[in-house]
Amino acid sequence: MSEASFLAPWHEFYALLGTAAAALVALLFVAVSIATSVLTSDQESRRNTRTFMSPVVFHYANILFLSLTALIPTQTGQSFGLVIGVASIGNVIYSLIIAVRVHRSSFSDFADRIGYGAVPVLCYASGLVVAALVFQENSIGLDILAGAALLLLVINIRNAWDLMLSLARRVGPPPPNT
Repeated sequence: MSEASFLAPWHEFYALLGTAAAALVALLFVAVSIATSVLTSDQESRRNTRTFMSPVVFHYANILFLSLTALIPTQTGQSFGLVIGVASIGNVIYSLIIAVRVHRSSFSDFADRIGYGAVPVLCYASGLVVAALVFQENSIGLDILAGAALLLLVINIRNAWDLMLSLARRVGPPPPNT
């Protein structure tokens, strides 16, 4: 594969993926800013923010980073594989830490353990395999990467929805006017 053709067929995919991630993180910021009253400075609130809210932003940022990296016009298999590999190592470590926190949290259920814990670890771990394949300019790596990125985007939409429902339950309806 030549430099010019390596990621060219994926241009629209990564442009749309990055746009979706950027829009969703912006919407998350708006929603959280509306519900700031539930974000208190007590220890439990800070721990839950690190466990449930920060990973959602982290995953959207990683999808955006992946998309922007893939859209670099002179990207080669070697440079793209190297970036994916290095990023995946850090992402797997972070995701394992979050998976442990979610598992230990009294607020998590089975769906949270899958959504916040297992799936992101799986997606980022697949990045290590993808990095090796892409570094060798094996095009199947790009297909696997696209699948992992889509899965991460979809599970992160689920996590953001779960997070917003949790915040809405904490705020509750306004008291009736009397």
